Amino acid sequence: MTENEKKVTVKELVTEQLQKKNSPDFEGMLVIRKEAGYTSHDVVARLRRILGMRRIGHTGTLDPMAVGVLPVLLGKATRLTTLLEDRVKTYETVVRLGLTTDTQDISGTVLRESPVMTDREQVMAAAQSFEGDQLQVPPMYSALKVDGRKLYELAREGITVERKARPVTFYRIEMLWCELPLAAFSVTCSKGTYIRTFCHDLGDKLGCGACMQELTRTAVGDFDLSHAFTLSQVEEAAGQGRVGEMIVGLEKVLGEYPGRQTIPEADRLLLNGNSVPFEMVSCSTCEDEKIRLSTSGGKFCGIYRLDENRYCPVKMFI
Repeated sequence: MTENEKKVTVKELVTEQLQKKNSPDFEGMLVIRKEAGYTSHDVVARLRRILGMRRIGHTGTLDPMAVGVLPVLLGKATRLTTLLEDRVKTYETVVRLGLTTDTQDISGTVLRESPVMTDREQVMAAAQSFEGDQLQVPPMYSALKVDGRKLYELAREGITVERKARPVTFYRIEMLWCELPLAAFSVTCSKGTYIRTFCHDLGDKLGCGACMQELTRTAVGDFDLSHAFTLSQVEEAAGQGRVGEMIVGLEKVLGEYPGRQTIPEADRLLLNGNSVPFEMVSCSTCEDEKIRLSTSGGKFCGIYRLDENRYCPVKMFI
């Protein structure tokens, strides 16, 4: 390492330590527009350096070649991971017909090439036949674990193991364009759906094989690309002290749950993390299964679930 390189490294370390010392503890969600080449873990690692905080986590892993919406949770919001993972997701994908690979995407080793003896209408009909509840076999090149080992680790060793089919739901599949052997689709689906596997299975259904050529996640729940920022944009905002403007607050992140308040007599119960009687919650006649519950003064406390005649805590933020 040259003297100049050493000076640069020291300068970067000092800058990072100053950022950590002076950075506020952010709380909420950043919607990141992940770029190709980054793993989801890479995104979190870089944000930790930019924001100077450790308590950061992502929801819904994206493969390195995939781009698009990656929700990242900050501070106490990391406790929402399990709640947000269940949200409906929408993708735009380009399928390459006539090509089968070991990874089910264009980056893998080609296993078979076949002529594409089909037309646009047949491709569209085959794709839309997947709409509804399905059983999908996860790909070998995935982070799922079998006997404590990730499937992609086994796959790289040339080991293939049996995977159980898992229930998934395709809510909507729409063809965007078709220029064979390529076809593009917008796919809205449930948690745990592999778009690579959808492309592979579509090829099997058409008899010519297929793999995924491109993938963009366009939305997770109510948050889409219009809400997303690149890492470079976040870094620039951090240097200007404007990151707080990009962060989605806890209540907005949880906007799918109705907001309710307790009556003043129940505030102490709520602030102590106790369950709250049904009749002590505003609009109690609504009987919502899960709600965002705040004190009578409007202090947000957490997500509560209705259990018979009481609202019981699911996730607390006090």
